[in-house]
Amino acid sequence: MEANIEEIKELIQKEYRGNQTWFAEEIGINASYLSEIINKKKSAKSSKLCLAIIKWCERKKKNYRNYIFF
Repeated sequence: MEANIEEIKELIQKEYRGNQTWFAEEIGINASYLSEIINKKKSAKSSKLCLAIIKWCERKKKNYRNYIFF
């Protein structure tokens, strides 16, 4: 599993007015951890992030496959 960083960045821009902290709080992960992944300082192969996005997608009735590579 790997997070699709470009799609996640677009999602944050559209639904959270570009605010990564709001998105991190919404999915239940640390904002600095999300920032490090988005800025490619940490691997996008984060099961923690991927599972949080899957749960968020289920709540929001979105297709998690848009945001995660398998």
